[in-house]
Amino acid sequence: MKKTLILLIAIFILFYFLYCQERPRARDLGIEIGILKPGTYNAITDVKGVKVGHFTLIKGENVRTGVTIVLPHSGNIFQEKVPAAIYIGNGFGKLMGYTQVEELGYIETPIALTNTLSVPIVADALIDYVLSFDENKNVFSVNPVVGETNDGWLNDIQGKHIKKKHVFEAIRRASEGPVEEGAIGAGTGTTCFGFKGGIGTSSRVLPPSQGGYTIGVLVQTNFGGVLQIAGCPVGLELNRYYLKGRLDYKNEGSCMIVVATDAPLTPRNLKRLAKRAILGLARTGGICSSGSGDYVIAFSTAKNLRIKHQNRSLLREIAILPNRRMSPLFLAVIEATEEAILNSLFKATSMKGWKGHYIQAIPIDKVKEILKKYNFIKEKTNEQ
Repeated sequence: MKKTLILLIAIFILFYFLYCQERPRARDLGIEIGILKPGTYNAITDVKGVKVGHFTLIKGENVRTGVTIVLPHSGNIFQEKVPAAIYIGNGFGKLMGYTQVEELGYIETPIALTNTLSVPIVADALIDYVLSFDENKNVFSVNPVVGETNDGWLNDIQGKHIKKKHVFEAIRRASEGPVEEGAIGAGTGTTCFGFKGGIGTSSRVLPPSQGGYTIGVLVQTNFGGVLQIAGCPVGLELNRYYLKGRLDYKNEGSCMIVVATDAPLTPRNLKRLAKRAILGLARTGGICSSGSGDYVIAFSTAKNLRIKHQNRSLLREIAILPNRRMSPLFLAVIEATEEAILNSLFKATSMKGWKGHYIQAIPIDKVKEILKKYNFIKEKTNEQ
């Protein structure tokens, strides 16, 4: 009896250290990326009206996957579509809904992220969700937008364990405010730079002189490269990076990036904004490898730009941000993307999954030592 109790306590302690420990975000470690300030939550939900919901599926020894939902607004998105654009960094992916967004410049469903082989079922669930609104009873065409990364290293991906009910639950849980990060939702089974990856988010607010607009970014990280943190060669120092022995395979991953803003941008300038998010990925050491599906989905929540499904007006008169005002937003999305990726790494916990595969969380203490070595962060003294 005593041995059994000791064993149970040991298992609980192991589970706690692997899955339950609260891990820091980048700013908790004194890492402040860029020059612009984040919003209240330093999350995509700093863009007013945007909501995020997760469903995490951890079952037995082999199931490590989930769904993450981004709602551009809390109304009937099909009836009030939002201007949008999608940029492809590298196209080895299965993003659903791209061509209609490219052609018409709007999104009409929630944005969903999941694993590669669950894209069809998640898309079907989004269609059911849209058709559940009374106003949509005569709708005969829906363009669900679903992104993915491949979590097959930790998850029994061929089992296709994600079901429609999981998507509906993620939508139900969607909320404003703080966003859970790390090994959660669509980031449950992902890896990044040879460490545990996941969901990360960040935001930037422009100064009033530049319009005071907010940019929010959410990422699903599952890619490789040579990790840099604020320019410090962390991947090299940790001796874990692309072309380093058996880590080659982990370079062939993907990164989904969702960008929200309240700036009144047309689809053309939203695509220009989306392109710059890839620069934020590059600043972390990501390389958009040949086997990577790197996509940026960008949308604006500006109410004056929403597209009414039933609008039969011949012309629309709208106020939009001119090209010359875009550069501050470019900087904001680069900084927010870089920090969101770092948050996905720092918040993720070590995980064991399919076939006993194990991915270690990035070692926080070692990262702090490396950043101190390069004089990026300093120990606080009593005088401070």
